[in-house]
Amino acid sequence: MPNKSLRFSATLLFSLAGIFIIDQNIKSLFVDGFRYYTNCIDLILVYNKGVAFSMFSFLAEYLKYIQLVLVLGVMGYVFYLKKLCYAMPAGILLGAAFSNIYDRFIHGGVVDMVYWHCGFNFAVFNFADVMIDVAVAWILLLNFRPKLCKS
Repeated sequence: MPNKSLRFSATLLFSLAGIFIIDQNIKSLFVDGFRYYTNCIDLILVYNKGVAFSMFSFLAEYLKYIQLVLVLGVMGYVFYLKKLCYAMPAGILLGAAFSNIYDRFIHGGVVDMVYWHCGFNFAVFNFADVMIDVAVAWILLLNFRPKLCKS
C-alpha cells in the first residue's frame, strides 16, 4: 500500500484533473455552437465576466488574478493539511475552480450554459459551479463531523 502522502497527492490530483477535463469538454460543446431549449431549462452560451450572479465584474482583468491567488492559497493549505479525507473534495473544488479561471484567460469570462427559468429566473451556471457547491458541502460535512475524517 502506498504511503499516506502519495495516496493523498494522487487522489487530489486525479480528482482535480478529472473535474477540469470533464468541465472543459462540456464547455467546448457550447463554445462550438451546441444549444438546447426547453420550458424549464435552456442550455445556452453565456460568458460571465464576474463571479456568482456576475458580482465583481467591475474588477475586469484583475478578477482572474485575484481568483488564481485565492485558489493557489487553498491548494497550499490543503497540501499542508495532508488529510486523506479532504483529498477528493479538495481536488473537486480545485479542478472546478481552475477550470473557471482557465475560461477567464482563454475566453475572457467563465463559460456558463445551464439557465433555469421554471417558475423563476435563476443565474446561468456550469458543471464546475455545481462541483464547487458539492465540494464545499463535503468539506463542511467533514469539518462538522470529525468522526468521518480519520486521517
